[in-house]
Amino acid sequence: MVRRVAITGLGLVSPFGGSTEDFFARLLAGESCVRHYTTDDKPRALCMPAVRCDRFEPDAVMGKALSGTMDRYAQLGFAAAKEAWSHAGFAVDDKSEKNDCGVAWGTALGGTLAYERGYRDLWQNGRERISPLSVVLGMNNAASAHIAIQFGMGNSCLSYTVACASAAAAIGEAYRRIRTGEAAVMLAGGSDAPLCYGVVRAWEALRVMAPGDTANSSRACRPFGADRGGLVLGEGAAALVLEDWQHAVNRGAPILAELAGYGATCDHSHLVRPDAHGQIRAIELALADAGLRPDEIDYINAHGTATREGDPTEVEALRHVFAEHAPELAVSATKSMHGHMMGASGAVEAVITVLALRQDALPPTAHVDTLDPACTGVRHLLGGALRGSGARVALSNSFAFGGSNAVLAIRTDRNET
Repeated sequence: MVRRVAITGLGLVSPFGGSTEDFFARLLAGESCVRHYTTDDKPRALCMPAVRCDRFEPDAVMGKALSGTMDRYAQLGFAAAKEAWSHAGFAVDDKSEKNDCGVAWGTALGGTLAYERGYRDLWQNGRERISPLSVVLGMNNAASAHIAIQFGMGNSCLSYTVACASAAAAIGEAYRRIRTGEAAVMLAGGSDAPLCYGVVRAWEALRVMAPGDTANSSRACRPFGADRGGLVLGEGAAALVLEDWQHAVNRGAPILAELAGYGATCDHSHLVRPDAHGQIRAIELALADAGLRPDEIDYINAHGTATREGDPTEVEALRHVFAEHAPELAVSATKSMHGHMMGASGAVEAVITVLALRQDALPPTAHVDTLDPACTGVRHLLGGALRGSGARVALSNSFAFGGSNAVLAIRTDRNET
């Protein structure tokens, strides 16, 4: 029997600080999390537009002893997972074994800060030894392991690393485990903390980052804009509690939305150049999995990173799949306001999509004054949020280096949920 999958909890570490709902309200207002940022590395600090969760205090969330065993990416992930778990009505201090509950987590880079700190100690500071915690701080499954241990999740502890589609893939694969009856509850999401010297210089070398401009850092990311200059790196985390629908009903949980479909493909063409064909297949698979026609989709939270090649390729895929419905299809790229949080982005954007449907308010693509002619053909939400559209069904797109594509179909019936 194929089971319906309910979304019963949301959690997010907001660069604004404050609650998930507050984060969404500020996105609706077109506010940007992007700031002019200087890395902590001395003496070779880097200045750039970036997104950082400056108000995040890990010791206050999990205690100093536990936070000391985590890299920043895992700290961010644990905090988002804890909020989502509590939001879903589960006790965060209950470590009893839960064999029907599991975790699936995405990260593009894992414990990058821990590894860079170790390399600096060895090669720059001349030390012979590094922290004995380096391996467990840096490993890509650290976040999922900590979440499973602290919440007593005995079903599965899975980690996914497919670049910038990591969190969306983790959510999609968790959804599949519930659909097939392998788990009743899955805590899924993603986190990344890439703001360190080595990672930033690597992304600079690819020539895909938005140029620095101290006076206009908040407007640095302009997806689909004619004058876009590239992506803005950021750190963050988000989590969703996915649950067998009947399981949620039986325990009286509030159902926020339904995760109705998932499509995953590989472009199999190029490591960094996107391919519309692979994206088209991922969108079509998500629609088929959800039993939806293209004309039933009201809104798309686009991958939209503001790169020269990525944006028009995504719009090309949308025009192909949605055909005559494309001009009516509401599309926005919220990375214009929260930046590109790497492996966390798919989870952050899934949370935004759930809230957009629940509140009947679609966030805009901010900062775009003139649309790139190569990106026309869909209904871009420029200039402000769209309220009262009656949107009920949406897709959240995540497309990544390596050609990995992950698309989530989310549906809400405000009367049912």
